[in-house]
Amino acid sequence: MATQQTSKHSGTGTQPDPMLVRPLQIQRIIRDLGDTFSLILQPPDGEADFSFQPGQFNMLYVYGVGEVPISISGDPARREILVHTTREVGTVTRAMRKLKVGDSLGVRGPYGKGWPVDKVENQDVVLLTGGIGLAPLRPMIHYLLTRREKYGRIVLLYGARTPEDILYRKDLEKWRSRFDLEAHLTVDHATGAWRGNVGVVTSLVRRSPFDPQNCIAMVCGPEIMMRFAVMELQKRGVADDRIYISMERNMKCGIGLCGHCQLGPTFVCKDGPVYCYADIKDIFTKREM
Repeated sequence: MATQQTSKHSGTGTQPDPMLVRPLQIQRIIRDLGDTFSLILQPPDGEADFSFQPGQFNMLYVYGVGEVPISISGDPARREILVHTTREVGTVTRAMRKLKVGDSLGVRGPYGKGWPVDKVENQDVVLLTGGIGLAPLRPMIHYLLTRREKYGRIVLLYGARTPEDILYRKDLEKWRSRFDLEAHLTVDHATGAWRGNVGVVTSLVRRSPFDPQNCIAMVCGPEIMMRFAVMELQKRGVADDRIYISMERNMKCGIGLCGHCQLGPTFVCKDGPVYCYADIKDIFTKREM
């Protein structure tokens, strides 16, 4: 694993090594759900200036175990820390969950293309997501609210399996209390005292308050959910070139060398993870892809 600070390229001077792993320290751990947790990272000396675009990801390296791509899920305006939310689903994330405050974690990035922040001005914005898919969209929500006067309606549609599986509960309570953001939640199965919507998140699209002719839709979640989300948006009259989806899958190197994340002629880690649906719909609609 590369640890050198820079590499020399003829004619360009000193450039950062794209495989550079920077050791960061875990400042805080948030146990979001039973299998989901957030790591707040800082350099050991506390001096940091992390810059990223909403929708980008980092490669996180657990020393002696391995590396995994995780979306950045913090506020882009808070450049002094990095926030990553992940679920325990494999060897690396299992080891990551055992780390403690003060432990080191290797980080390289940010990588990839993020959400289309340059295309949403004066538009309605629809953010449609399910489960942990809210994590890659959270920076975009922070970004929009920081510049709220630039956009039309902002509509968040979020679904979880049960009320106990709702991610970022405090954030959602804060967002739902605002008058300038429409946040609608639903669960697949109601439990306890839940009195809200019951049903899949895509069922919220047909009655959501946005202008389909003047909106940008951003979708993140399991691929089956995204397929149905696109179909519902299309039924509302949202054009394919106004729909963006996050295709995080099989990424390994982060810089397009290993080929694990190839999607048709593209590499998700370089050309995505966020794609305009119009550009990949022929690939996305083929289940074998």
